[in-house]
Amino acid sequence: VSARSPPRRGWRGGSERFLSGIDHSLLQGKFVTCTGHRPIIKSIMSENVEDSSVKSGRDQGHLLEWETIDDVFLDMDGTLLDLHFDNHFWREHVPLRYAERHQLDVETAKSDLFPKFRRKEGTMDWYCVEYWSRELDLDLVGLKEEIDHLIAVHHHAVDFLDFTRRSNKRTVLVTNAHSKSLALKMARTNLEQHFDALICAHDIGYPKEDRRFWSHLGEYEAFDPARTLFVDDSLPVLRSARDFGIGHLLAVRRPDSKSPPREIDEFPAIDDFSEITPGVDD
Repeated sequence: VSARSPPRRGWRGGSERFLSGIDHSLLQGKFVTCTGHRPIIKSIMSENVEDSSVKSGRDQGHLLEWETIDDVFLDMDGTLLDLHFDNHFWREHVPLRYAERHQLDVETAKSDLFPKFRRKEGTMDWYCVEYWSRELDLDLVGLKEEIDHLIAVHHHAVDFLDFTRRSNKRTVLVTNAHSKSLALKMARTNLEQHFDALICAHDIGYPKEDRRFWSHLGEYEAFDPARTLFVDDSLPVLRSARDFGIGHLLAVRRPDSKSPPREIDEFPAIDDFSEITPGVDD
């Protein structure tokens, strides 16, 4: 697949709707769709020229040879956004509301819920708010909105996004999050304006942990795997991307700001985005 050929639209008809919860005035005519079954893609024609700092990244001690990278794929939760929101949501807030709903104490609720969660890890159901709303008899989107003040962007993430756009790198959000969770977080953070495309694994049909996700991604987003940078906090996801042939992989040592950094030996890893953003110091 040509790295610079235009992204292909993979859907074949069907209704399209704007992402709920996003202030459309921010999009300024940019194309955003979400069918619930096909990929969310936002296309922006860039008139930027390559930033001169791209070529000096290695000289400044950064990890990447930017002249070998055309496309930047970024995970959302734990990579661009602080995973504290999601960890608190699943470990504390959902058990609390589940206990209230089913007249249980919170510890009993956790004993009921956590095995259910573990059985679904790495599957599309794990990331699907509609599945869990049915399974738990709770409004998961409503519960997320109750604590959306905890949604936070990681340190220097916006600096990095500004750099990739200035440098004429096609910048794509690639997330396992359900479209309703994506809409909530984009509305809260306004990060959508920094991307050329937003892609949900739900619309492709496989989670990023599954190599079939990467095989089908090319139907919607044209890219050269060897010249693509992918940053994610999940090691199983990074392994899947590596097996597919993504050329540049980075892990995130501290996806949750309230937890200590992880020791990661399997992949190059960063503590924050200043490490791969030329011209930005911690």
